[in-house]
Order: sequence, then C-alpha cells, then structure tokens
Amino acid sequence: MVDIHCHILPGLDDGPDLLSESVAMAEMAIADGITHVVATPHANSMFEFSSEAVKRIRGELQDAVGGRLILATGCDFHLSFENIRDIASNTAKYTINQQSYLLIEFADFAIPPTMDETLHQLQLLGLSLVITHPERNRLICSHPDRLRRWLYRGCYVQVTAQSVLGQFGERAQKYALQWLDEGMVHFVASDAHDTKRRPLQLRKAYEAVSERRGEEVAEALFQNNPMAAFEGRPLPYEPEQPDPATQPSRSGRRKRFLFF
Repeated sequence: MVDIHCHILPGLDDGPDLLSESVAMAEMAIADGITHVVATPHANSMFEFSSEAVKRIRGELQDAVGGRLILATGCDFHLSFENIRDIASNTAKYTINQQSYLLIEFADFAIPPTMDETLHQLQLLGLSLVITHPERNRLICSHPDRLRRWLYRGCYVQVTAQSVLGQFGERAQKYALQWLDEGMVHFVASDAHDTKRRPLQLRKAYEAVSERRGEEVAEALFQNNPMAAFEGRPLPYEPEQPDPATQPSRSGRRKRFLFF
C-alpha cells in the first residue's frame, strides 16, 4: 500500500519529536504492508515549512530504515495567503514527491466564498488538488454540495483510514462511507502522527473498504491511485462526477450552492 499523507518526520510539526519515534512509525508501516510513504508536514500559521529541512530529515529517516520503506516528501498545504503566493513560483516545493499532486488542508473555522477561484488558480499552475480529510471538517460536512462542485471541477478527495473505521467519531465515519459509496473518494491515507493515537496503518481500513466496495476499489484507493500520485501520473480510478448544479435536493428542488 502507498500512504500519501503522513506526519512521520520528527521535529517539524505536531508529529513525532525524535527520530527514534519516526523509525518506530516506519517499522509499523512496514509490518502493515505499506511500501511507500509520503512525509507531508504541515505548512500553516503554527508550523513553518522549510523544504530544505524536510529533505534533510527525510534523508536521515531513509538512512535509518534502509530500502524496506520508500520515503518521499510533500506538504499538508494550508491555503494561506503566504503559501499561495509562494507556491506560484515553486510548485515542487510542496507537491507529493515533487510531482503534480498537492494535498489541500482546509481550515476548520472558515472557508471564504472566494475559495473556488483560489482552487482554480492553483489548477492553472498545473497542480492536481487533493482535498484532505473533508469528512473531519465540520464546514464541509455541513455543506457537501460545495465539495461535490470541487470534485466536478477536477479536485480529488482523500479520507483518513481511521475515519473509515469510526475512530474519529460517528460523523466522520458517516461521511467517509457515504462519499466512498458515491464514488467521491480517490485516496485513503493514514494522516499518521504517532504510533498509538494516530498510527501509520492502513490494513484494517483496506479490509473494510474491500468488504464494503470490493477488492478492485480497495486496490484503487490504497495502491493504484496513491502510486499514480506518487509518480505524477493520471489516476487510474476516477469515477465520473455529476454536475451538482443539476442534481435535485432531498426536497426535490434544484440545489443551491451555499458559501461559508
């Protein structure tokens, strides 16, 4: 399996503090059947993102685990003014394995109505945008029509393995499974931060998705799509998304988009 969203590098954000803890996370991943991990530190108001530090520490961890686990780098990219300005001149600084896929982290407290244009401008840079863990964002869950519109306009969705298993609560599990059933999910990733509370494991979620949606979909979400993003290729599994503007609401009326 390939994990495209993981906070495994020490001393950079709210993940592990020590290299020994990162090695323990890597050993957990190897035992779980994970072959590739993308280290994606936060880039937000709390944690400054230094691509030089990320590459250096990734090299230290790779040396520690050898060839048993392939490590690449990316970023849990927060849509701040500073980040958006910086990525315009250096997309590879933030993308998965310095290719074309970018993890997008939305704030929990506000998503401005100009966000649609912001996402479009990032796409014009040649970036393939992956919206991370929307099932854990109350604003997106409250207005899922907007997520559907972003998908229709070419964005992708990554849900968290623990959400699929109900370990982030009933609401997160409900939306993760609902969107999985609707063909709105393109990746399942660990978003791991440690070895206990948020571990670097995917196997149980893989089995749950396989049981619910079949082995082919599970392979797409845990192996084929993540590897395509890792290598910067088009996704092999990309269900067609309906135009949300034409879809009736539960009341039978045409849906209106809600900005928040």
